[in-house]
Amino acid sequence: MKTVNEITALRQQVNEWRQKGLKIAFVPTMGNLHAGHIALVEEAHKHADKVVASIFINPMQFGANEDIDSYPKTLSDDQQKLIAANTDLLFTPSADIIYPKGLAQQTYIEVPDVSEGSCGESRPGHFRGVATIVCKLFNLVQPDIACFGKKDYQQLQVIQTMVEDLSMPISIIGVETVREASGLAMSSRNGYLTEQEKAMAPALRKALLWLAKQLEQGNQDYPALSKQAAGKINLAGLNTDYIDIRHARTLVQPKPTDKELVILAAAHCGKARLIDNLQVSVN
Repeated sequence: MKTVNEITALRQQVNEWRQKGLKIAFVPTMGNLHAGHIALVEEAHKHADKVVASIFINPMQFGANEDIDSYPKTLSDDQQKLIAANTDLLFTPSADIIYPKGLAQQTYIEVPDVSEGSCGESRPGHFRGVATIVCKLFNLVQPDIACFGKKDYQQLQVIQTMVEDLSMPISIIGVETVREASGLAMSSRNGYLTEQEKAMAPALRKALLWLAKQLEQGNQDYPALSKQAAGKINLAGLNTDYIDIRHARTLVQPKPTDKELVILAAAHCGKARLIDNLQVSVN
C-alpha cells in the first residue's frame, strides 16, 4: 500500500490508474480503524480494481464542545489494518492541505432537509462539515464508487442526496453495520467506554429492537413509542439524546401509510456518544 499526504501525489496515482481504464473505489475515514471500517474496504474491493482510503480528522464536523482534541490518532496501526485488507492507496492530508484558507473562509456544502433533525439538531453544523469534506475528497479522488457504513444512517442519506443533487458520477454503497458480540455497533468512540459502560451500552440496541417490534405490530403512536424507548435506555444507565422514527429515505416524519421506516437513536454512555439505527418494514 502506498501512503501519500499531498494532493499532487494522490492525483498522479489516480490518473495512472485512470489511464489504464481501472475502476476506483473510495473509503473515507477519520482513522482509529476497527472491523467496521475494514468491512467497507472489503466491500469496495468487490466493485472496483483499486481501493483508495483516506484518514482525515475533519475539524469542520466537530462542534465547540466535542472531542476533536482527544479523538484517537492511530495512524501506524491503521496503516497495518489497511495493508492487511489489500488497500491500494492511503491519503492522509493535514488540515492545512484540506482547508488552506482556514475554516472561516472555506466554501461549504449544505444539504437541506435530510441534514435536519436527529444528529443534525443535536450537533448543529455537523452535516455541513460532513458534506463539505466528502465533496472535497470526492473531487480529489474522483472515484467511481464510495462505501459508507449504515451505522451513520443519516450521514449516508446526506451523502446520497448530495451526490444526486450535484449530479456526481459516483455510486454510493451503504454497508451493513458491524457489531460487537453484545449487539453494540462498532465505533471509534467505543474506546472511551469503561468495562462497566460496555456492559450498559447494548441497551441502546435492545431498545431499538423493542421499538421495531411495536411498529411491526401496527402501533403508530410514534411520540409515545419513542418516549417509552428512551425510558428503557435511560433506565439502563445511559442518557438518551434522541429517538426518532422517520421515513427511511427522506427522513421526514412518516405518514400513516408509509411502509419503510427507520428508527434513529443516539445516547450518551460515559464519555462516549453512541448512535445506532434500525430499518423497519411495516404492513
